[in-house]
Amino acid sequence: MDDNDRLRFVHDLFEFNDTAPAPEFTRYREVVSPDIGARRTRKRIVDIHGWCIMGNHYHLLLSERVENGMSLFLKKLNVGYAMYFNGRYARSGTLFQGRTKRIRIASDAHFLHILHYIHLNPLDFLKGAESWRALEIEHTKKALEHLDDHRWSSYLDYCGKKNFPSVINKELFGDVFRNYQRTITAYLKDIELSEVKPFLLE
Repeated sequence: MDDNDRLRFVHDLFEFNDTAPAPEFTRYREVVSPDIGARRTRKRIVDIHGWCIMGNHYHLLLSERVENGMSLFLKKLNVGYAMYFNGRYARSGTLFQGRTKRIRIASDAHFLHILHYIHLNPLDFLKGAESWRALEIEHTKKALEHLDDHRWSSYLDYCGKKNFPSVINKELFGDVFRNYQRTITAYLKDIELSEVKPFLLE
């Protein structure tokens, strides 16, 4: 509903990514630090390689660190965040409807495309860039400025602009995208739809 909710969700991405139970929180605890940071010894359940919060859903790129790590992490995240959200807005019941949509990354082409796909989702909110999935963007410069202004994804951290660095693990893409800002700019300008169409998620 607002930036407090989004900040809480990012906080939960960090806090619930631990085999230990999450500590108790006050119902409306605010997280003010842009770098959530480690406060105790942690054993992560998953590596979060990329993420993006949208208006009514989110995207995550994950790999497991423990057996059934994805299922465990998503359960902790969805249930924990729903408890916060229901408490704040005096509602009850489930927050996320239906089953989580999971797609296995099984090819190099999909691997090279998926991080861009996650990071470009906020272009849905930019006039003239809504057709980015069809690689139809009126002004690449405006699209890049819009992404720079959207802090609710891992995009800024990949571009070297400290946002929420403790949430993600960038090592998987470290050698592939050495200059991510340059890479995403070239992607928006040059890539052919025919190369990525089989991998589009929506």
